[in-house]
Amino acid sequence: MEPLSPPPSPSGSPRPRARDLGIVVGSGATGPLNAITDVPGVRVGHTTVRRPPDVHSGVTAVVPTRVGPHTPLPAGVFTGNGYGKLVGTTQLAELGALETPVLLTSTLSAFRAADALVGWVLGLPGCEEVRSLNPVVGECNDGVLSDVRSRPVHEEHVLAALESASGGPVAEGCVGAGTGTVALGFKAGIGTASRTPEVGGGRCTVGVLVQANFGGTLRVLGRSVPPESVGAGADGPGPAADAGSCMIVVATDAPLDARRLTRVARRAVFALARTGAAYSHGSGDYAVAFCTRPDAGAAVADADLGPLFDAVLDGVEEAVLNSLLAADTTTGFGGRTVSALPADALLGALRGPVLPGPGAG
Repeated sequence: MEPLSPPPSPSGSPRPRARDLGIVVGSGATGPLNAITDVPGVRVGHTTVRRPPDVHSGVTAVVPTRVGPHTPLPAGVFTGNGYGKLVGTTQLAELGALETPVLLTSTLSAFRAADALVGWVLGLPGCEEVRSLNPVVGECNDGVLSDVRSRPVHEEHVLAALESASGGPVAEGCVGAGTGTVALGFKAGIGTASRTPEVGGGRCTVGVLVQANFGGTLRVLGRSVPPESVGAGADGPGPAADAGSCMIVVATDAPLDARRLTRVARRAVFALARTGAAYSHGSGDYAVAFCTRPDAGAAVADADLGPLFDAVLDGVEEAVLNSLLAADTTTGFGGRTVSALPADALLGALRGPVLPGPGAG
C-alpha cells in the first residue's frame, strides 16, 4: 500500500470520507455520489432527534420511488445474527416483496416508527382500500449515548424523514438513525457507498447504506486499528467490544428476483467481517436488498452475479468506514463520551507497523 496523505476536506464537508483520505476499497468504479442515491429512483431522508445531554437518536428513511402495496419491489433479506427487531422480516422473507420504504431507527422506537410508516402509506393516493400492509423497520440500540427508554422518535419525526427524502448527496455520521450509534469502539452513524459493476453484459448500479452500531476491532484495508492505537476511546463505561448491531440496506437497478436478492443480502452481512465485526451473541446483523427495476427484463443469471457480489462487499466495507469518519465525538446519556475516529491518526496508523490482531500471542 502506498503511503497515504490527507488532502484538504471537500468544501462544505467538515470531515472527510474514506476516499478523501486516499483509502480506496476495491478496484470497482463508484457512482457519481458514491451513495445509495446513485441508484435511480432511490431517495434518503433523515430526522435527527437531539435533546442534550440525554437524547441522541433519530430515524432514517430509504424510499424507493416506485414502492407501494400495489407496486411491490422484489426484495431479499438475510439475518447474520438475529438479536434484533427487524419489523416485517417474516413476510419479506416469505414473499420476497417490499411494499414500503425501509426505515431505520432506535430499538425501542421501532414499533412506533412502524405504526407511523403504515399511516403514511395508507394515506397515499390509491391506497384508500388497502387492508393489509407489511412495514419494514430496522433498528440498532443507541443506548450507550441516548436514553433509549424514553423512546424519543415519534410519528412526526418519521413523517418528516419520509417527506424530506431526496436524491443527491446523503448526510452521513451523526444524523438520523445514526445519531447515537457506536461501532468498533468509535462514534459511528450512517454511512453509504455505491459501485457500478458490469453484470450479465450490462452496467448496473448497486448502492448500500449502513446504520453502524456493532462491536469488534476496526480493520482498515486489512489492518487492525483499535481505538487506543489512534488515541481514542470511551470516557466512562463504553460499549462492550462484543455487543451491538448493524442494519444494511442494499438497492440495485440490476434485474434481480427475490432469490438472487437474498444472495446479495447475504454478501452485505458477510462484508462486515472485513471491517472487524464481532458478530456477537448480542448483535442484530441484518441486510435488506431490493431491486428498483422489476420490469427491466430477465433476471441476471446466477453465474453472472460475481461482479455484483464483489460490488456489495466493497460497498459495505467503504460505507462502514464512511460512517465512522463522518461521525463526531459525542457526549451523551450518563455522561458517557465516545470519540470519533481521527482521520490524521488513522492515516498514521496505516503507515505504521502492522499491529497484532486481538488474541494474538
